[in-house]
Amino acid sequence: MATIVITVYGSEQICASCVGAPSSKDTYEWLQAAIGRKYTSEGIQYKYIDINQPPSDIGHQAYVEKIVEEDLFYPIIWINDKMVAEGIPRLKPIYQALDELGLEEKEG
Repeated sequence: MATIVITVYGSEQICASCVGAPSSKDTYEWLQAAIGRKYTSEGIQYKYIDINQPPSDIGHQAYVEKIVEEDLFYPIIWINDKMVAEGIPRLKPIYQALDELGLEEKEG
């Protein structure tokens, strides 16, 4: 099975339209725990991209520019090349994307 990359774009500062929501970093950690409870963790790679300090990777920089220019809600969660959540994430579409990629659920 190919590696599944889960990328969370966000900021320490909570999105202005997401008052009362957890921070992007908290969401990143929560997501790892939620996925870890349901699925085997082999083959999953997690990345957190701070939109205020993006890495030198051209692809990430371009997407961060889009987030800022279009005033998108964050955190934004990508699984491989598919955006699965913007703003306050819901687990159902995230789990659905992981199921479609063939990620195995834990037994028992």
